[in-house]
Amino acid sequence: MPFYRFENMIPVVDPAAFVHPTAVLIGDVIIGAGCYVGPGASLRGDFGRIILKPGSNVQDNCVMHSFPGQDALVEENGHVGHGAVLHGCVVGRDALIGMNAVIMDGAEIGEASFVGAMSFVRAGMVVPPRTLVAGVPAKIVRELQDKEMAWKANGTRQYQELARRSLATMRPCEPLAAIEPNRPEAKPIVAIPLHKVKAAG
Repeated sequence: MPFYRFENMIPVVDPAAFVHPTAVLIGDVIIGAGCYVGPGASLRGDFGRIILKPGSNVQDNCVMHSFPGQDALVEENGHVGHGAVLHGCVVGRDALIGMNAVIMDGAEIGEASFVGAMSFVRAGMVVPPRTLVAGVPAKIVRELQDKEMAWKANGTRQYQELARRSLATMRPCEPLAAIEPNRPEAKPIVAIPLHKVKAAG
């Protein structure tokens, strides 16, 4: 069971959200409708509150935590890639956090902004809306383009659909000893890789 009471706080998960059974939610954690929390994610609401607003996702092995009395927040349709660490920060509506990025305390990622994979956003940094930041430490690269906004929106919709599919079909099982004769191929997803839209970072 991935949910743990801490003192008087119990995690809250909307019935239309999916939390993988290997994720861990502790204490003051609030998950909105249509959210996806991936395998191995750790959301520790033992100091500050952890909030995922509706339609957002926190993928495999992400960590969310805070200093005492400080929230960590992902706004509506926020998209947090595999292995990212969010500590006492705000990820704005429609923003994207790249894989293995680290966002420190008091940082604010503006609405519809992107943080490049493996970037380090220092404490207190404010990223303007619709801006690409990247690097260690992260610096402003440029304003984002409409096609990049469309690429991100499509990816987030895929995770919202994945939450629905997972709620409907994901169950523990025993593995097969061999591939079935007519095993279907994976369904193609209409998504354009970021490098194809030239979102340099």
